Amino acid sequence: MRHFTKAIAATLIAATGMLAAASPAWSAFPDRSIRLIVSFPPGGSSDAMARIVQPFLEKKLGQTVIVENKPGAGGMIAIDYVSKQPADGYVIGLGGAGALGTNLGLQPMPYDPKKDVVAITGLASSPFILAAPKTFKGNTLQEVIAEAKAGQKLSIGHGGNGTLMHLTAEMLLQEAHVNAALVAYRGIAPVVNDLMGGHIQLGIVDPPSAKGALDGDTIKAIAVTSKQRFSWMPNLPTFAESGLPGFESTGWFGIVAPHGTPPDVVAKLNEAFVAALNDPETVKRIRALGSDPMPMTPTEFSAFIDKEIAKWGKVVQYATQKPN
Repeated sequence: MRHFTKAIAATLIAATGMLAAASPAWSAFPDRSIRLIVSFPPGGSSDAMARIVQPFLEKKLGQTVIVENKPGAGGMIAIDYVSKQPADGYVIGLGGAGALGTNLGLQPMPYDPKKDVVAITGLASSPFILAAPKTFKGNTLQEVIAEAKAGQKLSIGHGGNGTLMHLTAEMLLQEAHVNAALVAYRGIAPVVNDLMGGHIQLGIVDPPSAKGALDGDTIKAIAVTSKQRFSWMPNLPTFAESGLPGFESTGWFGIVAPHGTPPDVVAKLNEAFVAALNDPETVKRIRALGSDPMPMTPTEFSAFIDKEIAKWGKVVQYATQKPN
């Protein structure tokens, strides 16, 4: 028994030593560069957000932050990639609402957004804008709906199947009781480009991606999806004002890490992002793009995601059941 007790004691001492040795490793995080995987192509809103916070993160964390774009599948390619990386905080993901769970049930997901990634913080949010080429006949949402009901074949571009832009377009068709072809793109920037070229009739875009084209008067805005009028475009009516009462959709992006990332590493990443999102210059640059920073604790962001999943569940359910 004495030998057995000594063996247990030796094991406990060894385990304690291992934990003590491991603790400084985590407390030293980060000791090398961090890769921030962005779900959409360069030129879009999520890419712009990443590059705005990048230098502040580098200063706060004391390491290089490398922004990498992995677009496709409505942002799921990037988040799937992140979910399969070592859970050490050195590969993190910037995802939109769809890839982080609001499209659950709409299409197969190669990962479980509730189990395979852990929330770090919200990043930024902005409403969507229904936009059209300058040559498009309709100028108001009522006119767009009237054309659709009159049998006009309309097409609406969005940033990818399963994204919140896609679900916003679906909700528009559901609440207006009209049909239109929904066209998926690999991000919002290509939607804006095709609107400028007149290759598509309508598009669900966000202010950061469409700002240049709207400022340059190369596309036109029809209506905004926010509950209240958008401060950046105060003369633009909301969907609710334009005949769809109660219509509201706000796009958002957030930061996640692989499931199992140590809590103290998540805390350090959260602290760096939240500091960036509260920095006056960073806030100014994000708002200049037409977005609002949305810093949150990991617990707050996780709860926010759950709430968004519940909100969009009915839209997803209808979208999967409607006739092709």
